[in-house]
Amino acid sequence: MSDGSDETDETDAPADEETAVDVTPETVDERLDEAETALEAAETEADLDEVEATLDAAETQIENASFPEPDDEDEEPPAERLTGRLEELRGQLEAQRGPYGSDVVDAIEAGSGTITDTRWTEDGEPDVIAATETLTESVTSTLDTSVEYGSDFPEDYTAALDSVAEAVADADLDADDDAETIAALLEATDAFADALEAAEEWDDLTVVEQLTVEGFYDRLDSDNRKDFPPELGVVRIAEQENDPERILTAFETFDSEFMQDNCVEAFRRLGAPEAYDAMEGLAQRRDRPAIEVLGKIGDDAACEMLHDYISDESNPPLQKTVLKALGEIGSPESTQPVANRLVAEDYEVRSQAARALGRIGDTRAVEPLGDVLAEEERDGVRAAAAWALVQIGTERALEEAAQYVDDRSFLVQSEAEKAEDHLGATAAA
Repeated sequence: MSDGSDETDETDAPADEETAVDVTPETVDERLDEAETALEAAETEADLDEVEATLDAAETQIENASFPEPDDEDEEPPAERLTGRLEELRGQLEAQRGPYGSDVVDAIEAGSGTITDTRWTEDGEPDVIAATETLTESVTSTLDTSVEYGSDFPEDYTAALDSVAEAVADADLDADDDAETIAALLEATDAFADALEAAEEWDDLTVVEQLTVEGFYDRLDSDNRKDFPPELGVVRIAEQENDPERILTAFETFDSEFMQDNCVEAFRRLGAPEAYDAMEGLAQRRDRPAIEVLGKIGDDAACEMLHDYISDESNPPLQKTVLKALGEIGSPESTQPVANRLVAEDYEVRSQAARALGRIGDTRAVEPLGDVLAEEERDGVRAAAAWALVQIGTERALEEAAQYVDDRSFLVQSEAEKAEDHLGATAAA
């Protein structure tokens, strides 16, 4: 008879609600032993679900328990040991589950993705087509259904695989009742995956084989195959034929310093806009030959990057290369950054800055170039400024240069006389 209290007998509490005081390593081991025995005897998914519930209960026990630390410091703590055993049983449980219809769907979708994402060779493509047709026939025959598709590769074949995967999903196969059907379908998908693995991909070819297929070597024949390596001959022929794309292929494919240098030289001589992106990447590393190519290409997009390089007084060779490139590009936006270099420490940099201003042709440079003629000590720099004024060619620029027809420097005199001649011709006209 009840004494009227609300307390509940502890023996009535569910096992997974045991208090931390009641849980010992031995009690958890007993529950794991129970799960292991049940796992060995399990024959259906329902049996495995019961095992999983037992493992979940054991995990709750471990999480809520407060096990004593072992006396021996080398001994593994109970919680760690039990957790390791629990995870091992969970792995065995998962390995024993299935297979499921969803495994078949996943395998088909994986194969479809491989077909789409892979570039196949001419030899590999027929093998992929055959493998897809075999899988489609096998699945539709097993499920007593049908799939129709066209002959465009890979679009029609991946579409067929999507339909096949959908048919498997619609079949709603049960892991227990349809185990033989699922096994047959997985055998077919395994064979499909093996066939895709064996089919020749583009990446299976050597670089030379890939380039041969793409026609890279087509212009080589017994008469012009005189360079070694033959890729150099291709680059030289491509330059003669103004074919920058073939040179770009060589540049992007062969990373030897020899081939890279020859490709850059060809680009410099061609001034090919197709090489802009590749040369910009090198120019960002302050590669001078690449900067020269950017100058020959003449794209204003390079100016902002190049402006950052001309203030580096520690690297005059780089400054000179960049100034020349900016002059060849000829963007008015470069006028002020270049004019700032008229007072650089290195006189050759000052001279190159003056010449760059002449090539740009911006009339805003007339005054600073006139100052160079009046104040610069080195005659070579002054001659470059006079030349630049003649290149700008406006009346004011020519008048500025013409003042120096009696200059101490022959080079300055020569440019001044040209300016005077231009002014006279203009006046006569």
